[in-house]
Amino acid sequence: MRLGKLAAWGGVGGPLLFTAAWVAGSLRQAGPRIQIQLSGLAAEDTRDPQIMIAGFVVLGVCSIGFGAALRKVVGHKAAGPWLVIAGGAAAVAAGAFRRDHMLLTGPGFAGESWHNQVHDVVSAVAYAAMLAAPLALAPRFRTDPRWAVIARPVQVLALLSAAALIVFASTATQPGVAQRTAVTLALAAEALMATRMLTLHEAGPRPAATAPAMPGPGGAYPCGSAPLRRQRRALR
Repeated sequence: MRLGKLAAWGGVGGPLLFTAAWVAGSLRQAGPRIQIQLSGLAAEDTRDPQIMIAGFVVLGVCSIGFGAALRKVVGHKAAGPWLVIAGGAAAVAAGAFRRDHMLLTGPGFAGESWHNQVHDVVSAVAYAAMLAAPLALAPRFRTDPRWAVIARPVQVLALLSAAALIVFASTATQPGVAQRTAVTLALAAEALMATRMLTLHEAGPRPAATAPAMPGPGGAYPCGSAPLRRQRRALR
């Protein structure tokens, strides 16, 4: 299996496994599970935090590999693949540097630890990169006939994710729902891009364009060229 195809599978599997992790992690908690933010599922006082920690790390590693594969599609200097890679690295860091508590407020909470503060920073980077990457890639996809079909859906998913993230940041009621919606939409955009890459891998390389036959020395066309065949049919 070629590395590009393996990276594309990671772009599909990473979002799916991350989603499965937060679903499983939420079900392991007691009380109103939907009010717990995703970062809280990996906190020190959470039941089975290793599920969500693994989700962060797997998503990050898969996104880094997928972003590297995207560089071959849109160019090594394009911002989009680097944003995917940055988001993946931030996701790994979010799993390594955990939050102190499952909930943001509660009895006995006295300030934040340094790793909690690092988690907050890298989480913000991950959110920003997940939203910016599809928006940066969509215009480039439009210029490639093989990728143009997903340009608008990817852009729409990113904009919907941004809207859900604004709701998450501005509301105190059911923040977990808004956060899960925002993250799922952003990851759906990544999975859609990876699915398209897999489809193109199955279809094989783009056929090379055939240049029209050019007359040789003295104005003669090569044997078998279209103009010469037309001349022969006209003489029959």
